[in-house]
Amino acid sequence: MGSRASTLLRDEELEEIKKETGFSHSQITRLYSRFTSLDKGENGTLSREDFQRIPELAINPLGDRIINAFFPEGEDQVNFRGFMRTLAHFRPIEDNEKSKDVNGPEPLNSRSNKLHCKEHDDRCL
Repeated sequence: MGSRASTLLRDEELEEIKKETGFSHSQITRLYSRFTSLDKGENGTLSREDFQRIPELAINPLGDRIINAFFPEGEDQVNFRGFMRTLAHFRPIEDNEKSKDVNGPEPLNSRSNKLHCKEHDDRCL
């Protein structure tokens, strides 16, 4: 299953997601596999209903807020790229100065982006 997921993601797209989100190649591949298993319509997007079928979210008191974080206002579908961008906000903050690219964009999981994510992309908890 993991090899199928990696063949459906173009190497160029995988590298872009890796650079943008900070997830590793193997994490992206695993999450893509999970994304495709949740995509019951097999159309490359997830709906709110797809998320609501996740048992852990269904019983979580914050489940609706977590699900809403994946959908910009007025949107009812999220593609894999948007899925990964939202998950990146939940990654732990890394303070390792060596891993920071001073010329690159600020990581999605930075303290600043976590504090101001509403301002950046309307997908906050």
